[in-house]
Amino acid sequence: MLLAFGSLFAQHKTFQNPLLPSGADPFSTYHDGYYYYTHTLGDKLMLWKTKNLADLKNAESKLIWTPPTGTMYSKEIWAPEFHIINNKWYVYFAADDGDNNNHRMFVLENTSSDPFKGTWEFKGKIDTHPDRWAIDANVYNYNNQLYMIWSGWEGKTNGQQNIYIAKMKNPWTLEGNRILISEPTYNWEKQGDLDDAINPPHVSVNEGPQFLAHNNKLFIVFSANGCWTDFYNLGLLELKGDNPLGPQNWVKHSQPIFTKNEENGVYAPGHNSFFTSPDGTEDWILFHANDNPGEGCGTKRSPRMQKIEWNEDGTPNLGIPVSNKTILEIPSE
Repeated sequence: MLLAFGSLFAQHKTFQNPLLPSGADPFSTYHDGYYYYTHTLGDKLMLWKTKNLADLKNAESKLIWTPPTGTMYSKEIWAPEFHIINNKWYVYFAADDGDNNNHRMFVLENTSSDPFKGTWEFKGKIDTHPDRWAIDANVYNYNNQLYMIWSGWEGKTNGQQNIYIAKMKNPWTLEGNRILISEPTYNWEKQGDLDDAINPPHVSVNEGPQFLAHNNKLFIVFSANGCWTDFYNLGLLELKGDNPLGPQNWVKHSQPIFTKNEENGVYAPGHNSFFTSPDGTEDWILFHANDNPGEGCGTKRSPRMQKIEWNEDGTPNLGIPVSNKTILEIPSE
């Protein structure tokens, strides 16, 4: 009995990636003792609830919202994120009418303290100025001002994906014109399978931006390259100064900070989010990746997590993506 109990206890205190067999664009919010997790499903919004994110496969889940048919937001629902703003819950997501050219960002609101209860009200489209293709919204309160960052096109046709920022009047309304703060410039943001006849011939992509704050420093971690390539990776922007709306204040690091690791069998790691351990002493990254080369943007992308550290200069040290065989300790409680 003692051995059996000890084995069971160890299972609850350690885990191995991936957290689920499939799930792209993972995002988690920790609130009142629970992790609330979501990922891209394409046709609906689901929310998972668990005290132990490493045990996500056994988490309680709830269907939050199914879009009505025949609208500009009925299909291709991507990269949902659940945020708590002014004691209300908001979920941001991208969607279209079945034509990728029409992808825009949308938001729902729930005034209940428990996102599994209450009513999710459709607040509408996040209007960007100018109105252009937009996905991957992320929001953050910096110096008592709410900001949104996202990935979008410069014009009305697909050429490359850039990262934009705007101030917010409220959780569903942007203020002023969008401001460009990052576009693909380095080779590691533009490499890939240029001869792939199935996918777009370009791989100049900045997407999936995530705010990350630590010790009075503000960063944006973003995904680079097309998700259909094995070169999908993470880059870093660092705010120099205190004005996030100044493009010159965002300095891009010259090298990626998280890339594929063939030795560990992890390919195309990216579209991440961050969370802290329940006791607040550890910082963790949540990301998706493939187990084999050439698996692209499909359903083989699975969610993984691992602890991160911090460099002496205050920048995040994400390490390397660990093997699925690596036994990890769960976040500190």
